[in-house]
Amino acid sequence: MKKIYQDTTFYVLIFIITYFIYIYPFEILNELLFDEKPSRRDSFLYTFFISTLVIFYFRSKNTFWALKFFIYEGMGIGFISFWVVNFLLIFGLLFSINNIVLAYFSLIIIFCITIYGIINGRRVILKKIEIDSSKLNANHNFIFLSDVHLGSNPIQHFEKILNLINNCDYDFILIGGDLIDSSSFDISKLEILKNIKKPIYFVTGNHEHYIADFSKKTSWLADYNIIYLKNSKMLINNINLIGINDNQAIKKQSLIVKQLSNKDAFNLVLIHKPSVWNLIYDESDLMLSGHTHNGQIFPFNIFVRLQFKYNYGLYNKNQSQLYVSSGAGCWGPRIRFGTNNEIIYFQLNTNNN
Repeated sequence: MKKIYQDTTFYVLIFIITYFIYIYPFEILNELLFDEKPSRRDSFLYTFFISTLVIFYFRSKNTFWALKFFIYEGMGIGFISFWVVNFLLIFGLLFSINNIVLAYFSLIIIFCITIYGIINGRRVILKKIEIDSSKLNANHNFIFLSDVHLGSNPIQHFEKILNLINNCDYDFILIGGDLIDSSSFDISKLEILKNIKKPIYFVTGNHEHYIADFSKKTSWLADYNIIYLKNSKMLINNINLIGINDNQAIKKQSLIVKQLSNKDAFNLVLIHKPSVWNLIYDESDLMLSGHTHNGQIFPFNIFVRLQFKYNYGLYNKNQSQLYVSSGAGCWGPRIRFGTNNEIIYFQLNTNNN
């Protein structure tokens, strides 16, 4: 009975979201331009058809590129169109603007934001953060990246990321989950990581657990210079690196961190979602997470903040710090507006004062 309720809720939610993202904005634009109100029957049929495609795509783990393109890019353009159209409708009511003018303004703004978002979604910035700690007995530099989303993004995007860090002096790389998000991604393309002569540590994100043959594919990562930290730790000088899997309850994750922490070392926790920090900050000197994408497309940032207290940037509590990355790649639509793809160059410095 519980599963029936959950499935029904899921389908109803998908139907509602599909209408407001894929159908509603374009019905409004059509009405403004041609003064034609859509019939409820047509709205229902269009929504039913597209929501069926959406459900099929996600539930079947389908890899057909045209369907994927329609679902993802339609999602991005539809979301942008939704808030642009609604904003201009309110603006038009306040200032009595002609419907045709409103429609053309909407189309121009949607077009400009979409083009900018597509261009920005392919850019990656390198960000530098310095952290001092008396627990360190030597300086260490490392690269942190999360949410590359290979599958949604091509391998060329990953090559761009690796080219950016080529000139950095670092000791190791940390990958905070969602490296791969598609069952169709060819793992052998990670061959490019064999050119990196430094250790690469990895924990899973939620998307790795969605792909077909998850266990088999993650076991292959070792062939490509990736060390999979599966609820385990690794001592690097006096850095106690703790890696936590994503597909677990927060309480369980916190208990594992507490078991693996070392009060005499610098505890560096790598975990995909930032939610657990409130439970483990006393056992963590620095925790690194991603997942939120900082909303990816404004103003979705606002909704992300409602779900995640720590949604982006550097946070401090007592002697602990948390950094939540906006991710090195886009999920779904390859569009970024108001946010950036980023990789972080961390410098850990000794502080014996």
